[in-house]
Amino acid sequence: MSQNQDMSDDALAKQKAIDDWLPITASRKAKWWYSAIHNVTAMVGAGVLSLPYAMSNMGWGPGIVVLILSWVITLYTLWQMVEMHEMIPGKRLDRYHELGQEAFGEKLGLWIVVPQQIVVEIGTCIVYMVTGGKSLKKVHDTLCTDCKDIKTSYWIIIFASINFVLAQCPNFNSISFISLAAAAMSLTYSTIAWGASIHKGVTPNVSYASRSTSTSDAVFNFFSALGDVAFAYAGHNVVLEIQATMPSTPENPSKKPMWKGVVVAYIGVAFCYFPVALIGYYMFGNSVDDNILMSLERPAWLIAAANLFVVVHVVGGYQIFAMPVFDMMETYMVIKLKFAPSFGLRLISRSIYVALTMLIGICIPFFGSLLGFLGGFAFAPTSYYLPCIIWLKLKKPRRFSLSWIINWACIVIGVLLMIVSPIGAMRNIILSAKTYKFFS
Repeated sequence: MSQNQDMSDDALAKQKAIDDWLPITASRKAKWWYSAIHNVTAMVGAGVLSLPYAMSNMGWGPGIVVLILSWVITLYTLWQMVEMHEMIPGKRLDRYHELGQEAFGEKLGLWIVVPQQIVVEIGTCIVYMVTGGKSLKKVHDTLCTDCKDIKTSYWIIIFASINFVLAQCPNFNSISFISLAAAAMSLTYSTIAWGASIHKGVTPNVSYASRSTSTSDAVFNFFSALGDVAFAYAGHNVVLEIQATMPSTPENPSKKPMWKGVVVAYIGVAFCYFPVALIGYYMFGNSVDDNILMSLERPAWLIAAANLFVVVHVVGGYQIFAMPVFDMMETYMVIKLKFAPSFGLRLISRSIYVALTMLIGICIPFFGSLLGFLGGFAFAPTSYYLPCIIWLKLKKPRRFSLSWIINWACIVIGVLLMIVSPIGAMRNIILSAKTYKFFS
């Protein structure tokens, strides 16, 4: 008997050693405001700058409804995830796929959640590579108008070099200072975007009519705009992983500080999104660029600064979305392939990951529309309706009770989003592929 006891103690000690090394479970000493800054960084993508453009494809009424609805629905599904983190007494569901396994079983849970989570996280990292590179190029071109033109590919490599270094930070708490800078920057450049729009004033003879030439055009543009807005709220893929870093006791569960952080983050998100979308559209009407910073040419130093802020934010965002992927890779290598946890293992595996995302970003510059396409399949479920399905499965609310009705409504909206947004994005890809050059 004692031999078995020793065996299981040994196994537990091993498991604990691995947990202490893995990025997500390593440090459980986070403060409530860590959750606020990580969530702002994860959620406010550079996508906020394309919101006025999305508004121009939807028009005032539908645009405002979609903005508010997606804010409300995603806040609700985020609350569900925070609540479900410690639903089973004595156990913490530290990762999205652990929640999936709890609801759908060991095998199926993995297959439902992991592919979607990977598409979202790796996809976001690649988009951030491209965004970072393009913003650096924009800074260079704005400040130095008569310099020699440097290809975007090189700028992406420069941007990646920062991430090679930062990717070595072992866990979430160690990147909290990067995340704080990133969250501050996202608030700053959003403010610059709507502040400079007000300063510039309403464009002479501004029009809010649809920019489409035909009905089919209008419908497709509406679909892809719907996708743009929906994916502006995609912090759900890292929310349990962030909560895993919170301390928890029976009388003071981790959901209290976590939820406080989420609410603060959501107020921050509203402060970024709503003014940019509404003021940007109001000032430029249907002539707005798909990146509002491009519509504002002057003053040059301010636009250069805003682009630099975007770069800082995207660096932080890259790290937040890469961390759960690193966690999966390292779990797999240590538990399945029996590697010893070491610095070298981390250095090699994480550098390969950064290099791959960099290469894909360089090869596929129209990755933005591609993300709309992939995003429709992965962002919509993970943020809009997967939490609701898991909630129905685990909490089993009464049929036709309020909770039951709300969850089903979210599921229906989420599924519709998942169907229509890839359609709009696919068409954009086809249109842009006509003029497309590799390694541009």
